[in-house]
Order: sequence, then C-alpha cells, then structure tokens
Amino acid sequence: MIHRTFRLTALLILGACACSASAQDAIRPEQASRHVGQTGMVCGKVEKTRYAENSEGQPTFLHMGGAFPRHTFSARISHEQRGKFKPTPEELEGKDVCVLGTIQRDASRAEIAVSSPGDIKLAQIK
Repeated sequence: MIHRTFRLTALLILGACACSASAQDAIRPEQASRHVGQTGMVCGKVEKTRYAENSEGQPTFLHMGGAFPRHTFSARISHEQRGKFKPTPEELEGKDVCVLGTIQRDASRAEIAVSSPGDIKLAQIK
C-alpha cells in the first residue's frame, strides 16, 4: 500500500512539473516566426477576428501580436471547424488564448492551421 501511495504521489508531482514546463514553453506571437516548422504553443491576446467568407475555404482568422494588418501571428480555423467552437471565434476577440499546432509561414507572418477546437485554450497570461 505504501509503495502504491508513493507511486501515485510521484506521478502527481511529475504531472505538475510537466504542466509548468509547458507554460514556460509558450511562444509569444511576435516570436512564432522563429519556430516555423515546429510544433508549439503560441500564447497571446486575440487582437482581432476575421471571418473571410468570400475567400477560398471561408477560413476564420484569430490575429495576434498586434492589430490587423500588422499582426505577427494568426490562427486559421477552417470553415468545417468554425461551427464547433464554443465560445465562437468572435467571442475570443480580446481574450488571451494559447494555440497548439505546427507553426507555418503565411506570407510574412507565422500561422497555425487549427485542426479542432481543442487546439485553442483560454489562457492566463501574466
């Protein structure tokens, strides 16, 4: 029984360390372009959302790292995923979020193509 309790405690401590390490590994939007090709977590304030309904694929963009069009990072939500978000992408405007995925380059900015609502989490940015 003691061995089992020790093992559970050790797992809880390791889990807590992994969570704090993940928070430390967060990439700021203005630094995301340095991580193109890597899987990462970009965290910052959603400055503006834009539903590009007249563009190919009708994506929704969450612009971070400055005001559109001078932002440094975007999260791109496909039209197929858009309706699955609760809160809606527009309700994320002004909120601090973390976006998980592979960082790509789109023109002069970094971008993550969001594959599911679980790739975006509300964050506590300090």
